[in-house]
Amino acid sequence: MKTNYLQVKFPSLPENISLSRVIVASFAARLDFTLNELEEIRVAVSEAVSNCVIHGYPGNREGEIQLELAINSGMLEIVVVDYGCGIVDLALAKTPAYSTDPERMGLGLVFMESFMDEMILESEPGKGTRVVMRKKPERGKNHG
Repeated sequence: MKTNYLQVKFPSLPENISLSRVIVASFAARLDFTLNELEEIRVAVSEAVSNCVIHGYPGNREGEIQLELAINSGMLEIVVVDYGCGIVDLALAKTPAYSTDPERMGLGLVFMESFMDEMILESEPGKGTRVVMRKKPERGKNHG
């Protein structure tokens, strides 16, 4: 299967969270995902982009978010990057119910990890955060 990809950059505005969901769902629909799997992908992307808006650029600070999508050998890869404040303690950030914002439940990373086959979180304080998520359609997992 030929590799397909898309790269989009947009401002870290709350209204772009829903836009990112639509873009990813449209792109992912090229694979044989179930409706439930597509919803899980939308939620994972929504959480990742929300984290960029809320935590990467706190206090409504202006910034840019980069969304990279690729399909390789029947596998969807989603990369969400911000160039914001970064995460000081990755292990603590992955703890369920942990959030730097007391108004938040702190379950975003938990959802992202549970809804995807693989999630890699990389961050450097003062430079930003990069999340890589991969998912293969359940129906395609038995076929290599």
